[in-house]
Amino acid sequence: MTDPPLARSARSARSARSARSERPLDRGIIRRLAGYTRRYARLRNGLLGLVVLRAIQLPFVAWAMARVLSGPIARRDAPGTVAGVAGFLALAGFTELCFVFRYRFALRLGEAVVHDLRDDVYAHLLRMPMSFFSRAAVGGLVARVTSDMEVIRIGVQDVAFVSIVTLGSALISAGLMIYYDWRLFLVVSIMVPGVWMLVRRLRGRLGQAHRDQQESFARVTATLAESVAGIREIQSFARQGASAGRFAALVRDHARYNMAAARHGAIIQPFLEWNGQLFLCLVLVIGGYQALVGGVPLAALIQFVFLSNGLFAAIPNLGTQYNQALAAMAGAERVFALLDTRPDWEDAPGATALDRVEGDVRLDDVGFAYEADRRVLADVGLGVAPGRTVALVGATGSGKSTLASLVAKLYLPTAGRIAVDGRDLAGVSGPSLRRHIACVTQDNFLYAGTVADNIRVGRPDATDAEVRAAARALDVEQLIDALPDGFATDVGEGGARLSLGQRQVVCFARAMLADPRILILDEATSSVDVVTETRMQAALARLRTGRTSFVIAHRLATVRHADEIVVLDHGRIVERGTHAALLAANGAYARTFRRAAGIGA
Repeated sequence: MTDPPLARSARSARSARSARSERPLDRGIIRRLAGYTRRYARLRNGLLGLVVLRAIQLPFVAWAMARVLSGPIARRDAPGTVAGVAGFLALAGFTELCFVFRYRFALRLGEAVVHDLRDDVYAHLLRMPMSFFSRAAVGGLVARVTSDMEVIRIGVQDVAFVSIVTLGSALISAGLMIYYDWRLFLVVSIMVPGVWMLVRRLRGRLGQAHRDQQESFARVTATLAESVAGIREIQSFARQGASAGRFAALVRDHARYNMAAARHGAIIQPFLEWNGQLFLCLVLVIGGYQALVGGVPLAALIQFVFLSNGLFAAIPNLGTQYNQALAAMAGAERVFALLDTRPDWEDAPGATALDRVEGDVRLDDVGFAYEADRRVLADVGLGVAPGRTVALVGATGSGKSTLASLVAKLYLPTAGRIAVDGRDLAGVSGPSLRRHIACVTQDNFLYAGTVADNIRVGRPDATDAEVRAAARALDVEQLIDALPDGFATDVGEGGARLSLGQRQVVCFARAMLADPRILILDEATSSVDVVTETRMQAALARLRTGRTSFVIAHRLATVRHADEIVVLDHGRIVERGTHAALLAANGAYARTFRRAAGIGA
């Protein structure tokens, strides 16, 4: 059996980590991010035009200021000074106007790219099979569309375009400096290679620090999500202290990673800023000496100083952008790793839709294993005619729920075949099959919204009258009307404002409204009291009428009227027959039934 995709991607990420430390700005990731701007080519190209224009404007603003100082002001020319200041203000005003639109366009492009990335991640998650979610941490997935997306947004809207402006204006400033005094420029530029080598040495550590920082944040998010979901267990077992200690340790760990990233960033940024100040000091010392001995005109030195200030100010600015680029790269690396995770299985390329279903289900020598050494089902053969009810019973872990999941094609069998109406499910698209199936489990999930909204999940276009009719057919309309706001009652996140039994009632009504051809009831009445269960048995019988039904239950009294009862033990069928026949056989089913009856007596 091949390695799971997440394991493969994790190993490839570890093997590439050292290479990424040396080359943190991955060109492949940059190209993929740039690809998300193609849909917004007009906006992107307009933004690039403004970026280029601003890169030209900034050095000429400095040039214009120096020109006014060294020209009309030095000559004490009042009219010329007024004209020069007016021209400078006009250029500065136009420059700031361009900045307003550049900033606005950058925000729009960053939001558009993040919007599309989030859509792609969510659509990708919806395509992933159940096996993926059994391995993936919820907090980690949440971090992909929250914190990682935010650093990507900064990378798109700030880093790329601010860096182009800064680098472009620095190059133009350098060109003008060479024009005014190329010898002085050469003296200043001697230090550049040494600075570059030191920055290159530091950047690998900073890039790794940002990756560690975001991985730590994902662990914090995952633990928080897990604790909120399991708060009942935490409080029931008085585990508040242990949970708080575990979370506090993770937060301390995350703070340590944050400080490590800050320390590395704090080395690069001040170093680059100090380097710029050192360059400016060299200009003043060497340029001032040349001006004193008459080697360079004072006007040229003033121009050089103003332009060099723009050039050297670009160095720490580029350092800031580089730090943000590393954070964005770490976030993009994790997002694309998720997008590149292949499902354990997908519908076959030629899979066709199942438009109509009668409900004939056949399992031929079906086997299944979650992992190579975890066999769950073996040699299961079962045939269910349309409209018949089959009950699956057996001890916990015997494979009952797994078998039902295979029928719904939430997993693919590792051996044998499953067919519906004679069509092998391997050649049927999963979504089209599941449109004809309704599942009710013991822990059915409710979405935030009203009771009616949750029932309508079974058929989104259903009217309020049809929603009520589904509840009435199940004889639960009065139970729902008894809620504070009836069908308009807000169930809360995950149905937290309803009891377990009330949630189960809503899920039954949802299945009734969906009107499926195949019905799967997995411990469906385990959360309702005996009185409510008795009240619903007749309604459930009507729900099963004309539908192929798979009923999984530990309360054997709820399955005694099934057309066939199948007993599973360690993934194999050990008995099958009607309730009466199995009692007469005096096998595993009979022993379990009598033991249960004795406990209940």
